[in-house]
Amino acid sequence: MGKTPTARFSDRVENYVRYRPGYPPEVLVVLRAECGLRPEHVVADIASGTGAFTRLLLDNGNHVFAVEPNAEMREAGSRLLDSYINLTSVAGTAEETTLPSASVEFVTAAQAAHWFERGRAREEFARILKPDGWCVLIWNERRTANTHFLRDYEELLLTYGTDYKEVRHERTTATIHEFFAPAPYQERAFDLRQRFDYEGLAGRLLSSSYAPLAGHPNHAPMMRKLERIFNAHSQSNVVEFEYNTRVFYGRLK
Repeated sequence: MGKTPTARFSDRVENYVRYRPGYPPEVLVVLRAECGLRPEHVVADIASGTGAFTRLLLDNGNHVFAVEPNAEMREAGSRLLDSYINLTSVAGTAEETTLPSASVEFVTAAQAAHWFERGRAREEFARILKPDGWCVLIWNERRTANTHFLRDYEELLLTYGTDYKEVRHERTTATIHEFFAPAPYQERAFDLRQRFDYEGLAGRLLSSSYAPLAGHPNHAPMMRKLERIFNAHSQSNVVEFEYNTRVFYGRLK
């Protein structure tokens, strides 16, 4: 029996913090221009994890309710964002945020909405949003075929990942249509890159919920293959991940 979505990252928090990509500042530029985001707006950042997107909102001046069901992730986010007085950490889920009705101008979910029970989460988001409030769903989608390295890395995940085929990025589009319907929504996309030495590459791999950890029979052969891929494709001792940061925004009411 696999872990529930809320528990999938409990044993990966350190690698998640160190090696997962953040989000480009252009995301907030779009939200300011297209949705009227202002510093005085209150935001519920759902499944906030260790706070990568939460930090952008806090730096924008927003008061943020960081709603995260996983205790280890929530504690890491609170620790990393401890200096922000405009942060409220909340033990809650997308389906039961615990927030009051009509209490926020924005609901955001970064790298998370594919784990939600979509019908219940949509209903909950609509409940906590003020009239004319905005829902924003964001994903960093790793490019899988732009370079020889990215193609080999994708093949590694398909070969050794525990449930990679079930959770990889093509689920995203279906999630968006189901989540916003029947309301209209807009989409924007931005370029994002990460550069890693071998230690960073290994940490990035092991931050993923589908990467088998030590003790799993796939772990050791996966890591041997990863080292071979790195040695084959690194330039100046680094490899590069490329992402499309996709931003979807609309009103649910």
